[in-house]
Amino acid sequence: MQFASIRIITDDLDGMVRFYELVTGTTARRPAPVFAEIVTGGLVLALATPATVAMLGPAAPEPGTNGGVFLEFVVADVDAVFAGLRGDLDDVVLPPTTMPWGNRSALFRDPDRNLANLFSRPA
Repeated sequence: MQFASIRIITDDLDGMVRFYELVTGTTARRPAPVFAEIVTGGLVLALATPATVAMLGPAAPEPGTNGGVFLEFVVADVDAVFAGLRGDLDDVVLPPTTMPWGNRSALFRDPDRNLANLFSRPA
């Protein structure tokens, strides 16, 4: 078995694509109007509209309800990357901070309120 992707269902596909293109510095692949993929560092972040899961009926995931999900991106210098993004982030949860276990992290929310964590490991 090989891990394929993480998919976020969103009502604002274009907004989420713009946000994650900005965060990752990567251009999304858009194979269909209802679906996009951000490929970075061997991981695929799939973004899709509710139309892609409509066949699941009442069991379909609901946009904007992923309270227990973190998207985590390891970077070389959290402070520098965060400084470059800061003007485009509407909801900063934690500015760059050294965590008790040594990682340096900055947390913010995407347009659907999912948490994103930029972090670097201690040297």
